[in-house]
Amino acid sequence: MSHILDNPALASLTGPHAHFAERRGRVLRYPVDVSPWLALPDQPDAEDWADLAALWGPGAEVPLPGFRGEVPEGWEITMKIDGVQLVDDGLDAAPDPEAVRLGPADVPEMLDLVARTRPGPFEARTIELGTYLGIRRDGALIAMAGERLHPPGWTEISAVCTDSAYRGEGLATRLILAVAHGIRERGETPFLHTGAANTTAIRLYESLGFALRRTTVFGAARAPQHLPDERALALS
Repeated sequence: MSHILDNPALASLTGPHAHFAERRGRVLRYPVDVSPWLALPDQPDAEDWADLAALWGPGAEVPLPGFRGEVPEGWEITMKIDGVQLVDDGLDAAPDPEAVRLGPADVPEMLDLVARTRPGPFEARTIELGTYLGIRRDGALIAMAGERLHPPGWTEISAVCTDSAYRGEGLATRLILAVAHGIRERGETPFLHTGAANTTAIRLYESLGFALRRTTVFGAARAPQHLPDERALALS
């Protein structure tokens, strides 16, 4: 039997994040200004791939996080990055006195910090997925971390980033543990994803008490330029 974290976006979009779900057939996705994560069935068939192409549009580049199978004829792989999934295995989670909860008014600063530090996708409405905490110095946002995917019983920690001028002060560690504390307070278990080549981050996560659960992949593929007639009509 598969584990709920083997397809965390599907578990999220059919569970606690169902109110975000945009659906076509068995394919679900978050709104594009919330998250690039989408959910295919565990074993997608030709109908699912056609629905995915219709949902994103002909010729669109479609993110395929976590998908390890083969894309069908007419699709073109455009990106494939090895990744890892780690889960709480003894985190010393604790609140942080300097961390403040971020809200909609903070989004412009959050987007600017993400653009400078590149922790991974963070869009204009990503903050709606869960709690985001930040640390400020002289009024400026210099570090943040928050919650993204939310399978039942689990919450993903994401968007962990620190301004380059403040790295080496342990701010990311403090925010990870603070976000994890909030997750634990709800009776849930923290987990996270990162690139397999990001060995510095992986060492940090493992030192905090995360353990490798599985390898994964972050990919993307270009949809066919032409959709079946009935789907093209549905988009017009």
